[in-house]
Amino acid sequence: MYSSSVHDYLRDHIRTVPNWPAPGVQFRDITPLLQDPKVFRVLIDAFVHRYMDKDLRPDVVAGLDARGFIIGSVIAYELGVGFVPIRKQGKLPFTTVEETYELEYGSATVELHTDAVQPGDKVLLIDDLIATGGTMMAGKKLLEKLGATVMEGAAIVDLPELGGSHLLRTVGKLPLFTLVDFAGH
Repeated sequence: MYSSSVHDYLRDHIRTVPNWPAPGVQFRDITPLLQDPKVFRVLIDAFVHRYMDKDLRPDVVAGLDARGFIIGSVIAYELGVGFVPIRKQGKLPFTTVEETYELEYGSATVELHTDAVQPGDKVLLIDDLIATGGTMMAGKKLLEKLGATVMEGAAIVDLPELGGSHLLRTVGKLPLFTLVDFAGH
């Protein structure tokens, strides 16, 4: 978690959409964070200031399809490091590695170009939100297949009641950094 003032400021700009995409779901919409230039800067700066620290500075930022692209690419730019997209299956034109993971109903596959990272690269893996943790876990496995080390997973929002952050920390052995959580809400 970040300082309470930044946490509260960002939380106040996340829209909750009830019963979307299904009845009973409280969807946490981050688009208001992106629409206001001041709020967007506070969001990006919160991540950039953390990862400017030499002990936490990545060699590469990897973003998960699709909202992880938005914040991940800007963070990579601000840090002066490369950005690599982890895409849904069939979207990358070059040779790829893939990882399939389970969803509530079925499965999904994500892919990464085989030359996206080098063995030994320290990677920051980023997405907008951690729910069940499946996408981030698959992204971590992909990066590790290519010999990279995922130093930390980061997201704007954590939904701890869905178990993803616990799964990533325990089973995935992945340190996590999030700015806002919606525990019990």
